[in-house]
Amino acid sequence: MSTATLTSLLDYLYGTLTTDNMRWVGEHLIEHANQQEEHRLKPYTMDEINEMLDEAELNIASGNTIPSEEVWLELEDEFAHSDTHYAASFVSES
Repeated sequence: MSTATLTSLLDYLYGTLTTDNMRWVGEHLIEHANQQEEHRLKPYTMDEINEMLDEAELNIASGNTIPSEEVWLELEDEFAHSDTHYAASFVSES
């Protein structure tokens, strides 16, 4: 977003929000930015990739695997709970 757009947005918010609303928005923006930084992806090195592949190949060879149906159920459950938690975080603080 351009500096001009951000400045216009700030001007609009300054003109419409109360002091308490500004603090609330600021706190939530900072919290969201901190969470984004915590979950920032970092590239793997080739050594890390090769190590993960070697480990996966050993697991497959030894039969230490999880059926795909079980993986899908776990993912569906995880996403269902993460959506609820994310939405609830906004509702509970309103």
